[in-house]
Amino acid sequence: MKNNVDKKYFKLLEHLLKKGVPKKDRTGTGTISVFDYSMRFDMSEGFPLLTSKKMFTKGVIHELIWFLRGDTNIKYLVDNDCHIWNGDAYKNYFVKTKNQIEDPNDLNWNLSTPKDPEITQLTQEEFINRIKTDDEFAKKWGELGPVYGKQWRDWNGKQVSVKDGNVVTIVNDQITDLINDLKTNPDSRRLMVTAWNPAELDQMVLPPCHYGFQCYTQKMSDIERKLYWCNLFDKNISYAEDLSKSDLDNFNIPKRKLSLKWTQRSVDTFLGLPFNIASYGFLLHLLAKEVNMVPHELIFSGGDVHLYKNHIEIAKEQLKRNTYKLPKLELTNTSIFDLNIDNFKVIDYQSEPTLKGELSN
Repeated sequence: MKNNVDKKYFKLLEHLLKKGVPKKDRTGTGTISVFDYSMRFDMSEGFPLLTSKKMFTKGVIHELIWFLRGDTNIKYLVDNDCHIWNGDAYKNYFVKTKNQIEDPNDLNWNLSTPKDPEITQLTQEEFINRIKTDDEFAKKWGELGPVYGKQWRDWNGKQVSVKDGNVVTIVNDQITDLINDLKTNPDSRRLMVTAWNPAELDQMVLPPCHYGFQCYTQKMSDIERKLYWCNLFDKNISYAEDLSKSDLDNFNIPKRKLSLKWTQRSVDTFLGLPFNIASYGFLLHLLAKEVNMVPHELIFSGGDVHLYKNHIEIAKEQLKRNTYKLPKLELTNTSIFDLNIDNFKVIDYQSEPTLKGELSN
């Protein structure tokens, strides 16, 4: 049995293997690539977690919590065994400390000092251990610049004068604004969050790959609301035939369903995209819970969609694997702004074993 998430993902892999053109890339690895690809997932069919390989679900959740906290330092991720940003942080550290005369462990290094070709630097393993154990080192070298969390929660705004003559900067908390708009103006065409801030791209260790998302809501019919209520209790529609509209309102049954579309300029199809699908699936559920709506469609739109050349054979192996029924998600959080890993419960997740591929930085 192929669920629609693995089925559509397999179709993309097959499309890349058949139509992908060779391209160079900044990592030097090389890719086969197509331009523009979209997929839609119906959230009523189950949570969009690939089953053809075991997904690192905790890592997906921790990164999303990190984004929603507005955090941009890898310390939280490293402490929670999520290492997807390690390479970017280490590369930034390595470049900035390369060949400095002072010990690279010294927090007072100075770029103007003479270079010493004999200097040695921390290995990536040593670097990550230092992040874990040394808060001052982590504060300096764990910082990635104004990446996703900064843009989502603290976009630089305009400066304004207040009555006493002081100048203050008004920043935009895009997540808070989105939630407010979903509650007060759900038919708005401006239900958007962007991470692509041209003024700050050069301060980021990596410009955002999934650079924006948009939400869309639509009213549910009385029948849809009744079906939703019955599904909560695993009952058929006859269980709700006597319920009135006011009954549904009194039970706080959602009146709208919520869809989310994210746009991605650069798509690492083997390692990154399954992670992204799950992450935005979690985000859609969180937003829907926050504004009392039902998760409806999750839509992916990719620009440069590619397979790294060192992932081609392992992608072919994945295409031969079995797939399983999609799991379900249970959320116990009270607020999207007060999350921890225990608020997420993925139920009945069955998958094939892990498939490992090398991450290109």
